[in-house]
Amino acid sequence: MLAALLAAPQAWALNIFTCEPEYAALAKELAPEANVSSATTALQDPHHVQARPSLISKLRRADLAICAGAELEVGWLPMLQMKANNRKVRDGQPGMLYAAEYVDTLGKLDKVDRSMGDVHAGGNPHFHFSPQRMLSVAEAVTAKLVELDPEHQSDYQANLADFSQRWSQATTRWEAAAAPLKGKKVIAYHTSFQYLFDWLGMEQAGDLEPKPGLPPTTGHLAQLLKLTESTPIMAVIYTGYQDGRGAQWLGQRAKIPVLQLPFGPGVEEADDLFQLYDTNIRLLLETLESNDV
Repeated sequence: MLAALLAAPQAWALNIFTCEPEYAALAKELAPEANVSSATTALQDPHHVQARPSLISKLRRADLAICAGAELEVGWLPMLQMKANNRKVRDGQPGMLYAAEYVDTLGKLDKVDRSMGDVHAGGNPHFHFSPQRMLSVAEAVTAKLVELDPEHQSDYQANLADFSQRWSQATTRWEAAAAPLKGKKVIAYHTSFQYLFDWLGMEQAGDLEPKPGLPPTTGHLAQLLKLTESTPIMAVIYTGYQDGRGAQWLGQRAKIPVLQLPFGPGVEEADDLFQLYDTNIRLLLETLESNDV
């Protein structure tokens, strides 16, 4: 028995490196036998990551790298790829997958310049709160797994079928539960939850950032406070890696609930993608109960 186990194909235990925790969670669904790591946690800004030796080592051993793309990691991933010196996960190689190449992103721009702040010409890369887009990414990741490890094609396809069924059932449940949120307006930090609001029929009426990538200023917060006097705002929303002082300032003066939503799996009550969606929708509904405007 031991000899048989030692002789088993080693390709089953692929090393998968992901740039963000949502893709680590997805990879674990689709390739549970793989060794999966993430460069960031849900409490880290994925725009800004230091190329630490531990990350270089993980990328050097990777058979597959999965990142959001759409220029989200442009400030640090190229340096990491260069230092890792792993040909398999360089851009254009079979082991490098950018999820944005398989979805239709929101907010694409024809041209970008510095005056616009930290924007992405390829569109908003935070699409992991779009269940349909994540299903498309799951299908792309599965195709990549089969390409890299064809001996286990049937396993990967079975895992995808199982995930797709559970994901579709959960999506129906989430949409039914979140129906009262439709039409509600919020003020949020950055466009971090643009896809969540778009999916649930909510509206981000204001952004705590005066420009993408810039922290809230006193003058900008004052403008948002005026906005709350004329527009019913359900909540001010930010996430764990963003500075909450501007949200708290605005919430206190406008007497609007301030809500911190988890941005990715790996934090309390959000161990995986399913729990991440469960928790965010529950928190939004609880906030609506306290401030139904």
